[in-house]
This record gives sequence, C-alpha cells and structure tokens, in this order.
Amino acid sequence: MTATKKSVTILGSTGSIGKSTLDVISGHQDKFALFSLTANKNYALLLEQAQQFNPQHVVIVDEKAAELFARDAAHYDLNCTIHVGADALEMVASAPEVDIVMAAIVGAAGLLPTLAAAQSGKRILLANKEALVMTGELLMNAVKASGATLLPVDSEHNAIYQCLPPQFNGQSLTALGIRKIILTASGGPFLKTPLSDLKAVTPEQACKHPNWEMGRKISVDSASMMNKGLELIEAHWLFSAPIEHIELLIQPQSVMHSMVEYIDGSILAELGVPDMRTPIAHVLGLPVRLDSGVKSLDFVSLKQLDFLPLDLARYPLLQLVYQALEMGKTAATCLNAANEVAVDAFLNRKIGFLQMATLVEQTLSKCELLPANSIANILAVDAEARDLSHRALLEM
Repeated sequence: MTATKKSVTILGSTGSIGKSTLDVISGHQDKFALFSLTANKNYALLLEQAQQFNPQHVVIVDEKAAELFARDAAHYDLNCTIHVGADALEMVASAPEVDIVMAAIVGAAGLLPTLAAAQSGKRILLANKEALVMTGELLMNAVKASGATLLPVDSEHNAIYQCLPPQFNGQSLTALGIRKIILTASGGPFLKTPLSDLKAVTPEQACKHPNWEMGRKISVDSASMMNKGLELIEAHWLFSAPIEHIELLIQPQSVMHSMVEYIDGSILAELGVPDMRTPIAHVLGLPVRLDSGVKSLDFVSLKQLDFLPLDLARYPLLQLVYQALEMGKTAATCLNAANEVAVDAFLNRKIGFLQMATLVEQTLSKCELLPANSIANILAVDAEARDLSHRALLEM
C-alpha cells in the first residue's frame, strides 16, 4: 500500500451503503485501499467484492456463511485473511493500519465495532444511526477522548453538517448564531395513503420507497417514520442540538436534504438528487470534494419543491420517539431494540404495519431503564427489550 492511500474498513460492505461506498471508491482507487470488508451472511456478494477490491481481511459473522465463503474462495487467488464472528468486526474497526471506518451495519449489531473505532481514534463515517441512538453521550465522549472524527453519512445529517459554520466543533448552536435545524423527510411510500388503509399494507409496499434505494429494514423504518425519529436522536447528539431546536418537515421529492436556519434569518440548505453516493463521497474525501458519479440535479425537470407539515397522528412510532426522549436514561436503547424486533416481525408477516407501534409501546412501558453511562447497562437494556418484545409478539 502506498503512503498516499487511505486504508478503509467497511462494516457491512454487502448492504446498500456498503455497495455505494465501494462504487465511490472504485473511481478513486489511487486514493483508497481496502483493509477489510465485512458481511453477516451474504458470502457470495462478499466474494465478488473481495475479488474486485483485494482487501487484506474479510469478516463474515455467520459461521455457515463463512464456511461457504472459504469453500468458494479456494477457487480464486485471493490474498486476504478470513475472520469469523462478531468479535472480528471490532478487530478490523480498530486495527492500527486503518484510517477510515465506514460504519454501515444496520441496527444494534453495528454498535460495538463502531464504538471500537471511536475508541481507536478513527475517522468514522457514520451510517449506522442506531449506534448513536443507543449510546448517545457515551459514544460522543469516546470520540472526544480518542481524537476520533465522527462524520455523518445519512443524507439529512450530512446536509446539516455541510450547512454548519466551518468552525463547528460540537459547541452549542446558540453560540454559532443558529436558530434551528430543519430535518427533512420524504414521508415514505404511505404519505398519502388513507389512515384507514395502513392496517392492511404489505411488507412489499412498505419497502417500495418512492425516492431512495435502501435495505428492507431501513425502508420499513422510513415508511413508519421511525427512521426520522432515530435521525432526530442522532442529530441531537451529533450537533449538540436541543430537541426543541430541531424541526421535522416533509419534503416529498427528497431533493432538499436538510437545512440550517441562522438568527439573522438566513437559511442554508443542501440539495441534490437522492443518491447516497453524494454524502459518502463528501465524507470520504474531506477536506476535498470527490467525484461521486452522481448526475446533476435538473431544476427545470424538477419544476417545484413541496413542503408539508408532519402529522404525528399518522406516525405513532414517531410519537414514541419523543416519549422516549422525555423518559431519558436508556429509553432510546429500549425503543431501538423493540423497533428492530417489530420490523423483523412485520417483514416476516407475523404482525401488521400498525401493530409495530403497539409492540414498541408495550415494550417501552415495561422495560426497566438504567443510566446510559456504561456499555454494560446499554447492552443489558437492549437484551431485556428484545426479550420483552418477543414475549409480546406471542400475545399479538
């Protein structure tokens, strides 16, 4: 590896963000080299990626998938070390040789390797919002203590980051002359669906996002607006923003990704076509801009930008996010765990779309909350919430 190249670990390389990251890197192989690619079970795609990008290491969490990967890899001239199990994720996220960690594992599974990267002082490209939702101040303190850099990949948070003053370094918004952050949402596939029809919507309908190409879990979260709730919590921690200074606004075209309003009345916004390669290229290349391969926004074809107020009555899961924020402690951890169980149950047709909120609400009301001041407490509450959710499923 040449000294000019940055060494990159991609946590979750076979998911939608991981694939987009590799697409951007493929156009800049003079600047980046892959230290590690990781996957849960998708060994076939991981093998294709390993052949193309020649990482030093691959990690497969699932043991059976790892056996199949090793079997098929024997037919190719791969120069990489194969690791098995979740513990190896932390190793490739914190290895001394690594400069950049793309944290793109969906859900709580990405928490420990993201925290390991933070404790090791890496540049973390945060696409796994659940890690910050679960740990909050704990993760932010780890970043500060190690001198790590935490950069947002979510299109909305990346937009906010780009609209903040260059001197932003975690200080209060008021000190920077900022009145509020405006976090936009597409409204998902059911924005105009009558409330009476939501009970019968299918997983296929929920996963058919009108603007973005995303994984199934995130697509369902977008349809229920839980994704925006998680992003609300994420923005609170990333930008030291009180919840009351974060406004949610529907922007159906997903072109204006978010805004920052200053006390002088100026509002700065970041616009672009809905393509995750744009924020990925931004955080990969900082402080310089990289060609992402994304086409230009055609304003003439766009013709108009619509803005709509957010109706909380349509999104009961989003109401539970505000409730969890009021409860404090590890309520956000409980909320996230219950939602992961609920989404999985919906995708597997065990419960209906509206029952997800019922399941999360029941779990949140029963879970014993602990101070969010240790990883042990966070993992304990995460486990209890999942157990409570699975029990509640049996009664639904």
